[in-house]
Amino acid sequence: MSTTPDATLEAPPEAAPVAAVAPAAAAAKRPRAPSRERTVGTKVAGQPAFVLHSYPYKETSLIIDLFTRDFGRVALIAKGAKRPHSQLRGVLQTFQPLSSSWVGKSELRTLTDAEWVGGMLPLEKTALLCGFYLNELLVKLLARDDAHPALFDHYVSTLNQLAHNEPASIVLRKFERTLLKETGVAADFTRCVETRRPVQADVVYVVDPERGPRPERAADPWPRVAGKTLLDMECENYEDAATQAQSKQLMRFLVAHHLNGAPLNTRQILIDLSQL
Repeated sequence: MSTTPDATLEAPPEAAPVAAVAPAAAAAKRPRAPSRERTVGTKVAGQPAFVLHSYPYKETSLIIDLFTRDFGRVALIAKGAKRPHSQLRGVLQTFQPLSSSWVGKSELRTLTDAEWVGGMLPLEKTALLCGFYLNELLVKLLARDDAHPALFDHYVSTLNQLAHNEPASIVLRKFERTLLKETGVAADFTRCVETRRPVQADVVYVVDPERGPRPERAADPWPRVAGKTLLDMECENYEDAATQAQSKQLMRFLVAHHLNGAPLNTRQILIDLSQL
């Protein structure tokens, strides 16, 4: 299975660079910001990676969205990958750890090699759907060519936990929270944004998706969560059933906000299955 259920995944736009205004002499003393060519590079070999999504390109090729440890999400053309005898045909599958190589310095580069590394159990049944959910989140929330090595390592750990049948609800909450932290949009759950005082376990809060937690108000449309839930989430403690239930609603709300209303196909599938 080589594609996610979403066939129209798109990358978020990249932030525009900030123009330099300092005098030339002062600028010469500061480290130069890497250019796109230096950041992306013209040739990369042996890069740890996973296929997030792929779709056909012309008659015999694929365009793949690859999540790599040191280069983030990259878009690559896999020439001839659809041919029956292509070495890439059976390799470019989701949830398989790869060693990948490519060339090019444009946004769309050319895959030159991909080898299966092994060492991970396959995902099955609900765990497989959870894996596609992770991939859809990464495609829709990560900008291309933005490296997140810590998030890559957490993704590998999450796939392993799902493959070993650890509770999916807890595994997914931890990954969602890590993803929002890595992309710089996660608020500090330990401090009230209005008073700047520590969050109290016995107080009910709402979380402003742009600022952070504050005490609930009668007219608030946002999910209400106990201070204990916020503190539990901050230290990744999901033993309490109330924390599990409230964190699920909270993260659904926060992820939807940062997706700007874009639907998540895999989440809806998981919701439908849970209601069977």
